[in-house]
Amino acid sequence: MCLNVRKSCSCGNEDVQFHLRDNVMTQEVILNLFCPQCSSDIVLDQTSMIYDNGWVIEYDMDIARFSAISKLTMEPELVQPGFIFDEGYASWQEIYPGEKTDVENDRQRIMNLMKIDKKRYLVEMSRWNIERINSLKEKGWRKLKRA
Repeated sequence: MCLNVRKSCSCGNEDVQFHLRDNVMTQEVILNLFCPQCSSDIVLDQTSMIYDNGWVIEYDMDIARFSAISKLTMEPELVQPGFIFDEGYASWQEIYPGEKTDVENDRQRIMNLMKIDKKRYLVEMSRWNIERINSLKEKGWRKLKRA
């Protein structure tokens, strides 16, 4: 079972759901969250923060290292912000914050095709998904860099 955590950004305008893979980390590992609006004044500290398309997550590296050492038997120097995020130990629940809301309208339009033309529905759903993923890759979302 994996723990889901919600966190508001520093300015309070955005609320994001995080995924904590295998419950290795606790929710306290996410020290601060900055949305594109409130991250503009942040100086990125690469020893404790990751940047993802305007969003910045600051991790409590002491908690992260303790968790990784005790639960993953890792060497402390290997526990870096990129590792925490990229391996899913404390990362976005979705590909990016707000993805579910963004795709709902497009998906509903395509889902309506299923009632009318199932073959066209399958083609459109596949096309839409490929185009969406390629667009998100071009925009540089971190979760898609390795996909």
